[in-house]
Amino acid sequence: MTTADTLNQRFSSGRQLGFREVNGLAVAEIDTPLASASLCLQGAHLMTWRPQAQAEPVVWLSKLAKLAPGKSIRGGVPVCWPWFGPHATDAKLPAHGFARTVPWELSEARVLGDGAVELALTLPGSEPTRALWPHRTRAELRLTIGATLTAALTTVNEDDHPIVIGEALHTYFHIGDIGAARVRGLEDCAYLDKVDGGARKRQDGAITFAGETDRIYLDTDAECIIDDERLRRRIRVAKTGSRSTVVWTPWTEKADKMGDFGPDGWRGMLCVESANAAENTVTIAPGERHTLAVEYRVENF
Repeated sequence: MTTADTLNQRFSSGRQLGFREVNGLAVAEIDTPLASASLCLQGAHLMTWRPQAQAEPVVWLSKLAKLAPGKSIRGGVPVCWPWFGPHATDAKLPAHGFARTVPWELSEARVLGDGAVELALTLPGSEPTRALWPHRTRAELRLTIGATLTAALTTVNEDDHPIVIGEALHTYFHIGDIGAARVRGLEDCAYLDKVDGGARKRQDGAITFAGETDRIYLDTDAECIIDDERLRRRIRVAKTGSRSTVVWTPWTEKADKMGDFGPDGWRGMLCVESANAAENTVTIAPGERHTLAVEYRVENF
């Protein structure tokens, strides 16, 4: 595993970009005139992002989040790959795939001319991951961190047969209060209601929240807008290469069972995930590639 010292020697740009170790894991710290952010190389997991124009973070990280080898992190932008949710044929395999709990390699890190920081990471194959995913594929994540945030997750099929993947950028957004937030952009979309046993339903109007919500919206590449009345801002989520959007809040009972949200921590977060899930999994032909890309932008009102 690459150490923080090695990464600093190769990529450090002073205060704008540096690396430290937390519980044996390398973490990138970004602080520029445009934004501050942090990323754990395990999972290529962007943990925080706050444009300098915002008093509050935009990407939410639990106060009880733990960084530990082989463990997922509560909050941030987990990379779900090469499947989303439970494995299609083997429930014993890890939910949401393995990409979020294994080390990635940092291949590029630079400060761009406009002051944004660009990071490129690659998921190398290993014996443990090949046992879970016996296909020759390469996963790459490219992040551009500035006043806006862009993320592009690319899967390259290097095998001699087609592969089928599910995936998501499982983004946790920091909001003022879940009861005063709504999501626009998915009106009239069909969705699978996982709280109701996967029943197929259709969205009527904007999404509001009064209890546990776990929905996979299907066949949609629409931009989603989170209206946050408490913080007086809206978060725009614009995507390409994604045909599903997942909207999730655990509410009280489920959050308490998870144990790493903290008291009422769930009230200050909302997941709006750009995905290819359920009926929208992606088939990639030999030698071809697929990219799921998202841009996050914040506006005050």
